[in-house]
Amino acid sequence: MVKYKSFKIDTDIKGKADVSKVLMIYTGGTLGMVYDQVKKTLVPLKFEEIQKNIPELERFESALDIIPIEPPIDSSNMSPSVWIELATLIAEQYDDYDGFVILHGTDTMAHTASALSFLLENLAKPVILTGAQLPIGVTRTDARENMMTALELAADKVDNETILHEVCIYFNGRLLRGNRAKKYESSQFDAFQSENYPMLAEVGIYCVYNRPYMLPKPEGKFSFSDSLNRNVLVLKLFPGISNAFVKQILATENLEAVVLETYGSGNAPSDNEFLHLLKDASEKGIIIYNVSQCSGGKVRQGDYDTSRGLLNADVISGKDITTEAAVCKLMYLLALGNSITETKRLLQENLRGEVVD
Repeated sequence: MVKYKSFKIDTDIKGKADVSKVLMIYTGGTLGMVYDQVKKTLVPLKFEEIQKNIPELERFESALDIIPIEPPIDSSNMSPSVWIELATLIAEQYDDYDGFVILHGTDTMAHTASALSFLLENLAKPVILTGAQLPIGVTRTDARENMMTALELAADKVDNETILHEVCIYFNGRLLRGNRAKKYESSQFDAFQSENYPMLAEVGIYCVYNRPYMLPKPEGKFSFSDSLNRNVLVLKLFPGISNAFVKQILATENLEAVVLETYGSGNAPSDNEFLHLLKDASEKGIIIYNVSQCSGGKVRQGDYDTSRGLLNADVISGKDITTEAAVCKLMYLLALGNSITETKRLLQENLRGEVVD
């Protein structure tokens, strides 16, 4: 068991029966910065003092424990090893809590949410990632609303059963499926979108759940994976891309899979040398996963002449999956040790709501 320092928050649960219990994990990011009056600059918050900065926590009507990951991790430094650490922590604490909130930097939040969605199998409780565009120590910060709403969503129950059963991202009034979300805005509070899938809930004065689009409670027993295969890379096409460059990329040592970011609905150059390089890589056992560069829509290999060549090169359609989810899905599946044939089959399956059926 991984050892962490945790502490409790004094919330409004006295005299209340059947209160939810939530674990909040702080990994780092913009949210956890406060203004230092002496240094006249933003510095990392001592998370044991979180209640001084967010006194609203006193009115949270559920039990709340907090585990800060030390040292805090800037989201640009996020890695598969941290994803496994988070999955392990949630698994170790799974039976003790009704829901989990992860405070995370926004830049790689969609990657972490996607990775956790695959690592946590038969998840019957909410795991909600959130963060902020402005630090908690800034007057106009969005940190308070994002944090408090994420906590309330993680604690929400009907007939003593949690409502959510998946990994989500909550930001600026929207609850999104984690492996469907992308960061698309760096300077506005509305930082995340889910172009190919409806939001799971819209939060204003009231929280309105979009229940037909939420994952049902799984029937199987919760489990988790503690391994990811990092022998994956992303190759983004652009006009004029050099075949020599593509050849070098595909010859990368230990490479096992490529997320090929194509144009539009999955189109790529019809150049024979380019297609031969892909075909040769496929025959050597490298999986090539076709994902659109567009935020919306889906890959439809074969609709145009410029995508039929990919079919002949044994390129796998990623349908409407995001690049973030595609990378994490490949890391997860490759770590399972299945045959290439089975891995390709699972890539086309909807495992955690990440693609259309």
